[in-house]
Amino acid sequence: MAACYFCGKEVAVEGKVFRRDECPHCRRDLHVCVQCRFYDPAAHNMCREPQAERVVEKEKANFCGYFVFSGRERGADASAKSKKVLDDLFKKS
Repeated sequence: MAACYFCGKEVAVEGKVFRRDECPHCRRDLHVCVQCRFYDPAAHNMCREPQAERVVEKEKANFCGYFVFSGRERGADASAKSKKVLDDLFKKS
């Protein structure tokens, strides 16, 4: 299961995510750059897919044909979870 970038709740995604698909919890768009596997704020146009056209509104639905839903969470919640996973991994027993 993946989590919605906007509300952080789990979203069951089977198959492709289409432009009009919404999170069942917060009703925000799912087919947005910030929820894509290729989204990377450090990359050119914030996208690691070199053939994708530039999308200005990263949090609004778009028509990108390279979109792959990743379901990443934003901000402090995602950072805290990632840090905990790393801490647990390197914990001394």
